[in-house]
Amino acid sequence: MKRSSPIAAVLAFLGYVVMIVPILFVVATAFTGGSSLTFPPEGLSLRWFEAALAYEPFTQALLSSLQLALISTVLALAVGIPATLAVMRGKVPGKSLVEGLFLSPLILPELVVGLALYQQFMLHLDMDNFNALLIGHTAILLPYTVRVTGASLALADPALEDASRGLGASPLRTFWSVTLPVLRPGIISAALLSFVTSFNNVPISLLLQSRDFRTLPVTMLDYVQQNYTPIVAAMSTLLLAGTVALAFAAERTLGFARIFGGINR
Repeated sequence: MKRSSPIAAVLAFLGYVVMIVPILFVVATAFTGGSSLTFPPEGLSLRWFEAALAYEPFTQALLSSLQLALISTVLALAVGIPATLAVMRGKVPGKSLVEGLFLSPLILPELVVGLALYQQFMLHLDMDNFNALLIGHTAILLPYTVRVTGASLALADPALEDASRGLGASPLRTFWSVTLPVLRPGIISAALLSFVTSFNNVPISLLLQSRDFRTLPVTMLDYVQQNYTPIVAAMSTLLLAGTVALAFAAERTLGFARIFGGINR
């Protein structure tokens, strides 16, 4: 068995500390009985969780973020999966160029994407904020769909699809019975990554949202600029708990090794 070097182990430990310790401070602050963000917390209380759940701007923004993340994830999968199949299984001229176009949002700063959408769709075409947000979020999610489902498809043996067609199955039956089961872990992982990415997005949402449709990350950012209460820490802890529950459900149903294993291959 190959042993990791001590330097790599120390760097890995420091990386975990840098990532986890700030989160632990936020969680501890959320349970404070005091009225300001202080550490160590002044007593223990759930008052700020009750305040976060009762704070209407947060609850409305949470529903807006869930709606936007869900629809943009579905759209990204609806566009990205056929594009991946066409690039990797079809006879598309300039496959590298087409794949590069779908992956290009990864190399563009999201503020640039948001500003371009704001100028073209909202100023020139007079598009409403929600549709502009939906296009922007879908655009930045497409690389995840194409990359992750492409990794799953690359692991599949094309001979299975050839055998299905050779036995008389139609292209639709072959996709439904052979290709889709192979792609299922990649689709689930792409959906999880896309949903979390859209839900946590700030740059594009900051530029394209309206007063009537505000996402939760931007609403929380606005709140901490004007207030110094632990209600934001409580809301962050609730979101963290939801993310952990989602990850736990994914691990129990499919397993991380199966969901994300194909990405690095």
